[in-house]
Amino acid sequence: MAKTHNISVQLRKDEGKGASRRLRRAGRVPAVVYGGKLNPVSIEIEHEAVWLASQNEWFYSAILDLDLNGDVQKVLLRDMQRHPFKSQINHIDFQRVLDDQAIRLRVPLHFLNQEQSVAGKTSGVIITHELNEVEVSCLPKDLPEFIEVDLAGLGVGDIVHLSQVQLPAGVEIPELKLGKEHDIAIVIAKEAKEEVDPVPVEGEAAAAAPADAKKDDKKDAKKDAKK
Repeated sequence: MAKTHNISVQLRKDEGKGASRRLRRAGRVPAVVYGGKLNPVSIEIEHEAVWLASQNEWFYSAILDLDLNGDVQKVLLRDMQRHPFKSQINHIDFQRVLDDQAIRLRVPLHFLNQEQSVAGKTSGVIITHELNEVEVSCLPKDLPEFIEVDLAGLGVGDIVHLSQVQLPAGVEIPELKLGKEHDIAIVIAKEAKEEVDPVPVEGEAAAAAPADAKKDDKKDAKKDAKK
């Protein structure tokens, strides 16, 4: 079960672009909370607090507790708008979650014991992570902040597929229900191969020889004409 994280918020009475600009100048972030069985509510958050929270992985994959003077609502981050070049958050959308309704969310993959594996210890082997996160479906109480992928048994030439990931209880990957073609590789361990210039086959070499000879003949003919 994932941890929850508390974020203090306040109600936002003024709406519109002008009001949002004033909030940002005052070091606040305009936001909205929607979903569940309640109406959407406009809120504001202290920028420094939410900016620090946004530097953590859990901010994007965990259930957050929005605390409005003791009234706590469980939400997920659904959208965050950033300034094009400043270290500034312009707006945030949160979605309420209900304990009895499954949610879908992308969670990070944490790869463990790669360096201790046979592939990790073998010189000249490249281990690539094809995916760094995956979408899961589960009840809020079962939502993991991340999923661990143990690579201790990874050998040279091995491929780890999505279906091989050990999921926590109550968690599933909806994509796997769509067919085998969606059981994609998430880790590949392969030997690095040096790139070499292709060697022409005999037919190609033979065809090239007359062409080169004709070029030389034309050059000689031009020289003779100048003389």
